[in-house]
Amino acid sequence: MMVEEMRIDERIPVTIFVKNARGSNIASKLTGYFLVNGEQFRFTAVAFGRIGGHNIALTISKKTLNTISKMGIEPDVLQLTIQRKLIEGDIILPKGLKIND
Repeated sequence: MMVEEMRIDERIPVTIFVKNARGSNIASKLTGYFLVNGEQFRFTAVAFGRIGGHNIALTISKKTLNTISKMGIEPDVLQLTIQRKLIEGDIILPKGLKIND
């Protein structure tokens, strides 16, 4: 039985918007939404080491993941893509919100 390896580097057209970020130098709680195929979906995340740091614990509702799956997008790959973009800082922030303060 062959196990298909998930592609982390697969590019899914997703835009990430962080609406709020609170925390310390060790971890920050993020809330926001992402756009896929013109549809908006909410998420929460904890960024360990802050944006540009080492890890993101991402939470997306099961209902959203089911909707994403029905759109023909692999939910696990989407989650990895969102985590990567959050870590790399490939996000849109509201005017005046600063992550690194």
